[in-house]
Amino acid sequence: MADRNSWLELVEADPGHSQRYIDRFRSMAEAGHDLVGEARLVDAMLPRGSRILDAGCGQGRVGGHLAAAGHDVTGVDLDPVLVAAARHHHPAATWLVGDLSGLDLPAHGIAEGFDVVVSAGNVMTFVAKDTRREVLRRLRAHLRGAGRVVIGFGAGRGYEFDDFLADADAAGLLPDLLLATWDLRPFTPGSDFLVAVLRAA
Repeated sequence: MADRNSWLELVEADPGHSQRYIDRFRSMAEAGHDLVGEARLVDAMLPRGSRILDAGCGQGRVGGHLAAAGHDVTGVDLDPVLVAAARHHHPAATWLVGDLSGLDLPAHGIAEGFDVVVSAGNVMTFVAKDTRREVLRRLRAHLRGAGRVVIGFGAGRGYEFDDFLADADAAGLLPDLLLATWDLRPFTPGSDFLVAVLRAA
């Protein structure tokens, strides 16, 4: 039996899950919480007008900020409720519904590759386990030139960091930089979060 995407399982068990997720982050933003640390890191890596793919974009929290900063952003997420919210609140970017395990943007008329692919918000821990390497391979395939993939997720979510790095290597991605936080603290063996900046092998 094939593994399933755990976000889809959550939504199927609780159809209101996606809207509550949107509402929770909206409330946090209204309360003044900093919700764009991931976007700031990516923005610091690139000149203005760069092409960015927000893989597992959710409601556009990261990609929307990057589009407002002047980048050319495309976001993809398999949850149509989240994508609809991204389109409503961040119309400067392109938002598509799709599963990362079948990501093929040229088939949607987006032929040009990306300078950075970012996947924040624990996205890699939600994808079906038997598609992890394929997801990473497809993210790599959407890079152009010296582009990089930036992925962040926490420990204790069913995907060991060493297993992730082995999967990345198998998908043709090598680490340029490993961090423990989006605000550039160094990664150590005891870190409970990983931000991996990867390049094509």
